Amino acid sequence: MAAYPSPVPRLPLRMKTQPQPPAPQRSTDMPDPAASIDAGSTQDVPKEDRTWRGKFITLEGGEGTGKSTQAAILAQHLQSLGLPVLLTREPGGSPGAEIIRHVLLSGAAEPFGPETEAMLFAAARGDHIRCAIEPALAAGRWVVCDRFADSTRVYQGVLGQVDQRFLNALERVSIGDLSPDLTLILDTPVKVGLERAAARRASAEPDRFESQDLKFHEKLREAFLTLAFDAPERCVIIRANAAKDDVAKRVWQAVDSKLKPAPARAAVKNVAS
Repeated sequence: MAAYPSPVPRLPLRMKTQPQPPAPQRSTDMPDPAASIDAGSTQDVPKEDRTWRGKFITLEGGEGTGKSTQAAILAQHLQSLGLPVLLTREPGGSPGAEIIRHVLLSGAAEPFGPETEAMLFAAARGDHIRCAIEPALAAGRWVVCDRFADSTRVYQGVLGQVDQRFLNALERVSIGDLSPDLTLILDTPVKVGLERAAARRASAEPDRFESQDLKFHEKLREAFLTLAFDAPERCVIIRANAAKDDVAKRVWQAVDSKLKPAPARAAVKNVAS
């Protein structure tokens, strides 16, 4: 699973000219989870009038498929429509989850086995949902998340061979009834993805998952594609072996087709007016 550089990558998340809206908030930049609700989204709307709920979009896939880049581009596109947006990631996305992220991606938990890693991912996810995702959705914001529960199902479940019943139990505790409205599976040939991941980290050491062998990553790709075929109502495969802008167009076509962001923008304006 690809680690974010520290600090979070310098992406053009702040619009400097008017009348462009401010860039979507990154939950990982927020030391106080309560501050993750943007001013101007729903704070001026009486609680009893907040009759809509935000949409939850997740991006999944193997290493170097461009999830982080495409998540940021998608969040900006939604924001440009006037929709309030939270851009976040896993593992991490809340103060407690960011601490667990370091433990997981450093490889410190690997000696304890995939079951322990699955429990740590679930603990991080539970904190992330409580502190960032659920409050944002309840406030009418669209949440764009780089990885979510599908990554645990693939990395620890399929490749780590953790019993699915155990993973289901963890999900009942950490996730409950929450499910993404749309999951975008970014797919690219394994060697291309690993080359991208190596270029991204430059001289830094590969993380716990990037360091696995080619066979691991081939199985990883196959598992994500199988997941997408098994859940066609939620998942869309995005061929990501193309230029960044071309992939962004494919992402937007899927989001526009499945979730209709323009009508959602009208609903937000009607409630806020």
